[in-house]
Amino acid sequence: MNNDRLRVWIEGTIFAALAIVLSMIPTNIGTGFTVSLGMIPLTLFAFRHGFLAASAAGFLWGILHFLMGTASILHPLQGFIEYFIAFAFVGFAGVVKRPLLSAFENNNRVKQYQFIVIGTIIGTIARFFWHFVAGYYFWGSYAPEGMNPLWYSFIANGGSALATGIATSIVLVIIAKTTPTLFLKK
Repeated sequence: MNNDRLRVWIEGTIFAALAIVLSMIPTNIGTGFTVSLGMIPLTLFAFRHGFLAASAAGFLWGILHFLMGTASILHPLQGFIEYFIAFAFVGFAGVVKRPLLSAFENNNRVKQYQFIVIGTIIGTIARFFWHFVAGYYFWGSYAPEGMNPLWYSFIANGGSALATGIATSIVLVIIAKTTPTLFLKK
């Protein structure tokens, strides 16, 4: 393994650790609704290194939930979907890596902000799709009396995804304005 690849893997581990630390900050609003602050460093990592490296870092973030004892497991398949697959899918934010890098190289602020928001939306939807699936199949029995489990999962996970995506976009745009070098790998 060459030094560049090793540096990316070490950086991914650090970003995953930062994500789990941010995940410990209580942001729960009611039951099942939360803002996932760990998305901020993982999405930034995806912008820096692309889909594959960010998916591995997201997978590690999911494993760290188990190690920290913060994973909510009803069934082994649900745990696998929500912590391994869903967190790895944050890496999809990295699909905008090249155009975002180009926007930074050309100092085009409007394009920078557009790709930050687009990438954040892609990564957030990719992750929360799996939470929605698990929410329907495994958490649906917790839906209020008379409420369709599909709607229950959509409202709970959709609300969390919306709040997480907005928070992540705002913080990353602020970082791009104040410290744009964080988006560039050196």
